[in-house]
Amino acid sequence: MSVMILHIVVSLIIALGFLGAFIWAIKTNQYDDDYSPSVRILFDDHETKNRNLWKWKSLAMTMASYASF
Repeated sequence: MSVMILHIVVSLIIALGFLGAFIWAIKTNQYDDDYSPSVRILFDDHETKNRNLWKWKSLAMTMASYASF
């Protein structure tokens, strides 16, 4: 029984250590992302939107041409 109590106490100490490390990481801004905003301008999202728009327009034109038969 004493071994079980020892395991519980040790696991709680380890869990509190991880919680303390997590809180420290948040307070010291370790999770701030400084890299993504600087390279976000390099990714062009408009090209993908235009390509999808043309795909739907060509599909609509194809369906309209089949409907005319």
